[in-house]
Amino acid sequence: MASGRISPVTGHYVTIDVEDAQYRVFYLENGQGTPLVCQHTAGCHNHQWRGLLEDEEITGRYRVIAYDLPRHGKSDPPSNQEWWKEEYRLTADHFTSFIVTFCDALELQAPIFMGSSFGGNVALQLALRHPDRFKAVIPVEGADYSPGFYLDWWQHPHANAAQVCASGVWDLMAPQSPEQDRWATWFYYTQGSEAFKGDLYFYSVDHDLRDRLDDIDGDRCPVIMLTGEYDYLTTPEDGRRTAEAIRGAEFIEMKEIGHFPMSENHPRFAQYLGQALERIEKRTGS
Repeated sequence: MASGRISPVTGHYVTIDVEDAQYRVFYLENGQGTPLVCQHTAGCHNHQWRGLLEDEEITGRYRVIAYDLPRHGKSDPPSNQEWWKEEYRLTADHFTSFIVTFCDALELQAPIFMGSSFGGNVALQLALRHPDRFKAVIPVEGADYSPGFYLDWWQHPHANAAQVCASGVWDLMAPQSPEQDRWATWFYYTQGSEAFKGDLYFYSVDHDLRDRLDDIDGDRCPVIMLTGEYDYLTTPEDGRRTAEAIRGAEFIEMKEIGHFPMSENHPRFAQYLGQALERIEKRTGS
C-alpha cells in the first residue's frame, strides 16, 4: 500500500461583509500562538506561503494564517454584486477594510500582519490607519510609493496575459534562489493574471504615503521592514528610506533574495523573518 505524508495545514472558508461586498474567503492555517496573518503578492494566492505554513520553527510559536484575497485563488469575487460589469481596481480603503474585517471574523487578538509587495504596502497602510488592531506589521518588499506599474498591457488582447504576468516576475528573483522554487513562483503567476492589473492600481496609483509617514507611530505599532537585495521593483534603498521616515521603524536587507522571498527561497527568507519576529517579541514583551 502506498504511503503519504499529510500536511498539518488546513483550509477553511469564512463569509464576510466588507463595505457593500460579500466575500467567501478561503484561508490556510497551521500552528498555535500569536496569529501571523499573511498577504500574498499582487495577482497571486496563498500558496506562496506554503513553506512558512509548514515551517515547524515558526508554527510552534505562531498561528500562521494565509488567505486568498477576493478574486484570487479560491476566494471568488463578491457574491452579491454583478462584478463582471465594472473594472476591478483595488483601493487602500477597501484593502485595509477587508483585512480588518477578516481578522475580526476569525476573532484574532493582536495579530501580526505580514504582506509582500502590494501586501507590504498595505501593511504600511494598516500601521497608519489601524495601529491598535495589530501587534506589529512586517512589510516585505514594501515602500511608501511604488509608481509606474499600472499598465494596460497586463491585460492586452494581443498578449497572453498569463504568460506576460508570470514572465514579468522572473527577473525579480535572485539567481541564488533554487531553480525549482523560482519556476514554482512563475507557475503561481500564470494563474492570477485577471486580477493582476487591478491589484497594481492599489500598488502604483492609490497607495502613496510619501506625505504620511510621519503619522505612522512605529512605537505604538512596531514596523519591521524586509527587502531583498535583488528586488529592483521595490529596492532596498526604497525600503530603507521608508523605514527611516517612520518613527520607531526598523529595516532589514535580505541578502541573496529577490521580490518573492517566501516562495522563491523560503529557508533563506525564514532566517530574516526570524530576526523580525525576535525584534517584535522584544519590543512588545511577548
